[in-house]
Amino acid sequence: MEVSYKKLWKLLIDKNMKKKDLQAQARISWSSVSKLSKGETVSMDVLIKICQALNCDIGDIVEFIPADKDSKTVEA
Repeated sequence: MEVSYKKLWKLLIDKNMKKKDLQAQARISWSSVSKLSKGETVSMDVLIKICQALNCDIGDIVEFIPADKDSKTVEA
């Protein structure tokens, strides 16, 4: 399963914020911002800080994409 932060970047555009503004407001490291930019996973703590800073829900910033895009069910 892949992680997409496209919703986060759209939200930043809507709020007229830059990545450095997010870093400062959410009080996260620049390496976390870099990981987000590359679509890499970050800790739940980082996601919570972002949600608190942007006053949003995790579903507003993260989307999970199944590895097999044709598959509509998740295997256990």
